[in-house]
Amino acid sequence: MKNLKQSFFLATFLILAISCKDKLAEKANDVDTTSKKPNIIVIYLDDLGYGDISSYGATELQTPNIDALASGGIRFTNGYATSATCTPSRYGLLTGMYPWRNKDAKILPGTAPLLISTEQQTLPKMLRGQGYQTAIVGKWHLGLGSGITDWNEHISPGPNEVGFDTSYILAATQDRVPTVYIENGNVVGLDPEDPISVDYKNNFEGEPTAISNPEMTTMKWHHGHNNSIVNGIPRIGFMKGGDSAKWSDVDMADHFLTKAQDYVKNHKDKPFFLYYAMQQPHVPRTPHPRFVGKSGLGPRGDVILEADWCIGEFMKTLEEEGILENTLVVFSSDNGPVLNDGYYDDAVEKLGKHDPKGGLRGGKYSIFEAGTRVPFITYWKGKIQPATSNAIVCQMDLLASMADLVGTEDSTTDSKDLLEVLLGKSEKGRESLIIEATGKTALRHGDWLMIPPYKGKNFREKVGIEVGNMPEFQLYNLKEDVGQQNNLAISNPEKLAEMTKIFELLRGVDFEKGVKEVIFR
Repeated sequence: MKNLKQSFFLATFLILAISCKDKLAEKANDVDTTSKKPNIIVIYLDDLGYGDISSYGATELQTPNIDALASGGIRFTNGYATSATCTPSRYGLLTGMYPWRNKDAKILPGTAPLLISTEQQTLPKMLRGQGYQTAIVGKWHLGLGSGITDWNEHISPGPNEVGFDTSYILAATQDRVPTVYIENGNVVGLDPEDPISVDYKNNFEGEPTAISNPEMTTMKWHHGHNNSIVNGIPRIGFMKGGDSAKWSDVDMADHFLTKAQDYVKNHKDKPFFLYYAMQQPHVPRTPHPRFVGKSGLGPRGDVILEADWCIGEFMKTLEEEGILENTLVVFSSDNGPVLNDGYYDDAVEKLGKHDPKGGLRGGKYSIFEAGTRVPFITYWKGKIQPATSNAIVCQMDLLASMADLVGTEDSTTDSKDLLEVLLGKSEKGRESLIIEATGKTALRHGDWLMIPPYKGKNFREKVGIEVGNMPEFQLYNLKEDVGQQNNLAISNPEKLAEMTKIFELLRGVDFEKGVKEVIFR
């Protein structure tokens, strides 16, 4: 009997031991699985053109740190933002939705309400649902609050309500008020005794502007930027108060870099998603004194060099913290280039041989290729083999692709799962893509681009850019004519008819009558 009891206790002990061992192994496997989830970082520049970096053909500027990403990863030659301006592109990137589906997705003033619905799917929201820490550092420009924002109270909804655990942002753009940083919905460094007031229609009594007090400006405005003056720079919109919270323009790049580096250092032990939205080379171009005059192309060239340096320092941080080999980095820009976008800063005068468009036609605001085709690079040390890809990819596709990467899926948005393409395992990108510029849409399908007829001027004189408004259909074979100089709409009516039919299906616009007029002309 005694031996039987001993056997029973021994068997029970062994069962418990094995059970505990299995549970520990299971827990270890869970931890191991979590640790293997890659960090995801999107580095997003502002108004950087297809030809603005040396890895995409620039000869007058050298961008070695961005080039290192390109030479060590996939350099896409057909990478697109959804739109030719900032707000809609950022909307497409974060929501995976075509911006033209949202009538309010256009360049927003600094007082606009939040553009993204708190109910809709977003890239950070999807990743947070898969156990990721999520953060944005840098430019937001997707609206804040509900429309009547009190900048002296907690500002909500904002980035934190659409998927970001942590946010450190400027509300709109560097040339718009309010000129303050906002951390998790609160203005940084605000003195309650000096409250902020912001208005985009009327100035505050007694407050100087670039028109009333030009002697107070250190940067001359060209168009539009003639309201309140902050740090000697005239801005869009009127602002009063908040002096202790106002940013230093020349320190902005360093400031955001430090915030991005600190986030990595403090969150490296668990998988994270960081949206590092840099402000360069958007106006006003205010390089730190370390970079002034370094490019020979004026402040625009200088801030591109500054951005490249920041990226180099940021990548060093990933390496020093031991997470570079477990981090996917996506590099791109919100839209194409513009030289004079509101200030006299020698961008035109000192351009020389530099071609920000990289041989494309148009630029920011344009439905031509230079408006939406941008640098697009994916880098993952040890996981992505260096290559150049001609596959058509779009920033909007990051949502579905990253969902696949982390073991889930998304079928609620316009985003396409191109993970294999982004990792260099496939050349089969998008077959079709609708691109957009200031309310106009066009179709990229295979090697072809079709632009429907649009009213209005083709040349935006203030910024010196062709925007693509033509009274007739335009059809280009981009493989043979990347500069879009040969309109084939009349000479190739079959292809035009095919393209417009696809466009009708995707966009829901009927151009049949117009196409027939071209075919039977």
